[in-house]
Amino acid sequence: MVQKRKSTAVRKKQIIDAARKLIIKKGSEHLTVRSIAKGVNITEAAIYRHFKSKREILSFLMNHITESMVNELEKKPLAGTASLETVNQILARHLSEIEERRGMSFQIIAEIISLGDKKLNTEVYDSIGLYLDRLRALLSEGVRGGFIRDDIDLEASALLIFGMIQGLVNVWALSNYSFDLAEKYASLWTILGQAIQKGQPS
Repeated sequence: MVQKRKSTAVRKKQIIDAARKLIIKKGSEHLTVRSIAKGVNITEAAIYRHFKSKREILSFLMNHITESMVNELEKKPLAGTASLETVNQILARHLSEIEERRGMSFQIIAEIISLGDKKLNTEVYDSIGLYLDRLRALLSEGVRGGFIRDDIDLEASALLIFGMIQGLVNVWALSNYSFDLAEKYASLWTILGQAIQKGQPS
């Protein structure tokens, strides 16, 4: 029985890894049970023994990515005291993770929206809510530390950062990844950082 559970876990990981690679290589629109089965070299029936549908695969992928995104935001720089640069470093590192995945998280969100599945949409909405909560907490730490303005709307600021990152990654993907993501982010952060830094004019 133990061996069976281990085998199931390994197979599910292979299926998810194949789905991830397919999205990165061809885009979420090419994610089908047939293409995943081909990537793992198993039958479609074998896929359905582990996941009931494409919807369940997308849900599993999104939950895994969201957990990774939140964990990334919770990591602290290896050295240095808390500052606005701390926030910048955390976001830049997070963007680097997105770059490695070729913006896969936003591709999955777009694919989920296109399915029109209300339950799945709610799951993703809740997942994004967790990410926004961590962004708010990160900004709140900056307010308490005295380097982020205490008169800013933390909820709006977190949503602004999320929108900035999503928009940047979308443009990057649409350009066929033709520009340096980190360089563009640095330019945007210069503007955003000046807007939220304590001591800057309102």
